[in-house]
Parts: sequence; C-alpha cells; structure tokens
Amino acid sequence: MNVRTDLIGDMVAEDFRAAAIFKKHNIDFCCKGGRTIEEACEKKNLDKETIYTELENLPQGNTGAIDFTSWPLDLLADYVEKTHHRYVEEKTPILQQFLDKLCKVHGGRHPELFDIRTLFDESAKEMAAHMKKEELILFPFIRNMVKAQKTGEALKQPHFGSVENPVNMMMHDHTEQGEIFAKIAELTQSYNPPADACNTYKVTFAMLEEYENDLHTHIHLENNILFPKAVSLEKVINA
Repeated sequence: MNVRTDLIGDMVAEDFRAAAIFKKHNIDFCCKGGRTIEEACEKKNLDKETIYTELENLPQGNTGAIDFTSWPLDLLADYVEKTHHRYVEEKTPILQQFLDKLCKVHGGRHPELFDIRTLFDESAKEMAAHMKKEELILFPFIRNMVKAQKTGEALKQPHFGSVENPVNMMMHDHTEQGEIFAKIAELTQSYNPPADACNTYKVTFAMLEEYENDLHTHIHLENNILFPKAVSLEKVINA
C-alpha cells in the first residue's frame, strides 16, 4: 500500500482496517473511493500527513480480515447478495417501525426526527429497487461472464450493451445513498441521542449507525472490487 499515491478505495480493498481511519476523519471510502488522500484532504481541509502516518502505522502481517480481492466474482456477488442485501431487507422494516414510534412520542420536542424518517424511507425505497436490479440483471450477467471465462463458451450479448452501463447506474445510486446518510448523520449529531432520549431512541440511533456502517461496506465491495473487476473481465472476454 502506497498511502501517498494509491486511491482510497484501493487501500481499503487491500486492508479493510484503513476504513476505520478514513471514517474517523469523515473521508468517504466507498462512494468516493476513486480519490487519493491528498485530493480528499484538500476538499475537507484536513491534514494529510496525519492520515498518512496513521495508515503507515497499521501493524504489518496477517490482519485476519477477509481478502475479498482474491475472490471469484460470482462468489463475491453471492456474498453481497446473501450478506448485505439480506441485512437491508431485515433491518429496514424494524428501523421504519422504530422511527415511526419516535416521531409520535418525541417529534414534538425533536422535529428533526420527521426529516430523519423521511430520508430513511427514501433510502429504503431506492435500495429495494436498486437491489432488485442487481439481483435480476447485473449479478446474473457477472455470473455468466465467470462461466464463459471458465468454459470458453460464447457470452450472450446482454440487452444493456456493456456491463459498464448497469455498473454506472448502480454507482450513481450508491452516491445518492451516501448523500442521504450524510444528511441523516448530520441530523442525528453523528448518531448521538439527546439527553432526554428513551431506550427506544438510543437503540434506533445505534441501529441507524450500524446500518450506515453496513452500507459503507456494501458499497465498498461493489464500487472498489466487484464492479471494476467485472468491467475488466468483460474486456478480457470480448478481446
């Protein structure tokens, strides 16, 4: 890892421990992973040398983290679907129920809760459609590409043309999700409940933070590993 020249997304793909450092400095490593640290620091007026030092001081050797960059693309697509898509499907209705309750009980004193609920509902609606597109269109094509490479069979031309077209659409959706959760984080004071918060209030904010963290990992696996490798594989097959 060359912290001074590598792209942020590539660094996280190589060593996921870097994600915690970027998160601490509020640097987006998933939706905006295609930047260097210097570029990200210029935009946010951060001290790049501090971040370089923290990354360079990460212990060397086996981190125990999963090396997703070594996985076959069909396996990685399966993992994203079975781990992160299912997480979204399971947690979304619970969070919506809790946010509805908070708005009814605490909305008078904390009107920002209504904005948080609206934003989360928008995110949930968009994510449901987004994940279906991946599960029904993009991921099956990625699996077909892997099969074609293994067997030497001709790859059937998809209706969407190049895989770059749905990939670009999915990455655009990811950017929108990142923007929504940036607003939610701001409205929740970085998921810190107010002094008068009840247990449901505290649990809801903790769940929202966990949801955002899972979303960041989800988007990172796609934007920084799965999608670039899928684009490269299609070029190899069509060469």
